[in-house]
Amino acid sequence: MTKILGISGSLRKASFNTALARAAKSVAPGGIAFETATLHGIPLYDGDVEVERGIPAPVADLKQKIIAADGVILFTPEYNNSMPGVFKNAVDWLSRPPADIKKVFGGRPFALAGASPGNFGTILSQNAWLAVMRTLGADLWSGKRLMLPKAATVFDSEGKLTDEETRERVRGFITAFAEYVASTKAR
Repeated sequence: MTKILGISGSLRKASFNTALARAAKSVAPGGIAFETATLHGIPLYDGDVEVERGIPAPVADLKQKIIAADGVILFTPEYNNSMPGVFKNAVDWLSRPPADIKKVFGGRPFALAGASPGNFGTILSQNAWLAVMRTLGADLWSGKRLMLPKAATVFDSEGKLTDEETRERVRGFITAFAEYVASTKAR
């Protein structure tokens, strides 16, 4: 069984990226245990808070979910042509203390996906993540990209994926990533 964790980088209730993560979970083929996570409860990073109180519980919980996963997909929105600050903040917390970077990120397969109401489907956000993932030592999978433009046209008002062609694209992406993750476990 391949364990995949999908993390939505948006806090918004009606987030297209949270909806995309849920859709990915719903179409994941057999042999894949797909769990989703959000960033709710993660405070702004503050080194003084880390020194005085340690790692906040929501950060520690997310770290454990990542460590338990064989592979992780970041479902990233795109804000102002880059990654959302709330998502980068969470990754900054996840990299603390520095001794944890290797067990959270080091060599772990990560993939990028995103949905956007605009025409470009989070390409700039996904590109912005490349340097961050490289710095943290993640194994960033480049086999496919999942960028979903004009997301309002494929999700209904409840956040359910309604477009069959998009559903097949998502299924193909999840399947290919899971195959890659399984191949890294065999090494």
